[in-house]
This record gives sequence, structure tokens and C-alpha cells, in this order.
Amino acid sequence: MGFFMQSELDGYDRRILALLQEDASLSSAQIAEQVGLSQSPCWRRIQRMKEEGIIRGQVTLLDRKKIGLNTQIFAQVKLNAHGRSNFTEFTEAIRGFPEVLECYVLMGAVDFMLRIVAADIEAYERFFFEKLSLVPGIQEVNSIVALSEIKSTTALPV
Repeated sequence: MGFFMQSELDGYDRRILALLQEDASLSSAQIAEQVGLSQSPCWRRIQRMKEEGIIRGQVTLLDRKKIGLNTQIFAQVKLNAHGRSNFTEFTEAIRGFPEVLECYVLMGAVDFMLRIVAADIEAYERFFFEKLSLVPGIQEVNSIVALSEIKSTTALPV
């Protein structure tokens, strides 16, 4: 990842970002009205933040349970020496699994943390045995089933 200078975010930018995180379908006119700008400068600010990569994309968020993905699992993965020396092989395999929503490299006793969704425990078991456990270089996987969801947001504190 390269570092580049990005413009400083002012109060208007932060309010625009907060509104877009809440509802990305708002028009620049609606946002402008709520933040106290005219439409044209508001639109330019949004375009600038898109060009700078501050706004990475605009998506529709789904309720995973309403589409049948009732189970969420956090899997802690340790790699063996082969896996650590073939890091790219592991990461490419993980990127290819739609069930894995997030994957983080960790410091400490565990190498990766994965957030995985499945219809139920049986579906996760199939995913585990038919896909995840077959990834070369994995030494150990500790699967933790999430019970209740206390907080889940995509909104960053701007």
C-alpha cells in the first residue's frame, strides 16, 4: 500500500460521510440541504472523496438472517511453516471463498481471524471439511460460533 497526501477532512466532509454511511442512496442535493451547502460544492466534495479513496464504494447491505445465513463463525487460523512461507497461496484461497466475509492477519499465537457466514452449523461443517481444511499450509483452525449479535455496523466514527 502506498501512502499519499489526502486533503484534510473538514466538518462538512465529516457530516457528508456520516450521512452517506447512514444512507448511500441520498442525492447530493439531499445531502447538501442537510449539511448546509449548495448542491454543486457538495457534489464536488463527494467526488473528491471518491477520487481520494476515502469513499471506497457504495453498496446495499443485506440482512444475512433474512437470506438464510443464520450462523456466524469466527475462525482462528494458525499456519504451519509451509503456510507461513507460502502466505500468498493461503490468502488467495481465502479470497476465493464467498463464505468468508473478512480475514485479518494477526500478531500473536494465531495468524489469521476469519469471519464466516453459513446457513447453519451443518453448512459450516461442510465448508470447513470441503474447503477451509483443504487449504495448504493450515496447521490448526479454532472455530468460535457467535450466538447473539450485540452490535454490527459498517459506519466508521467520523
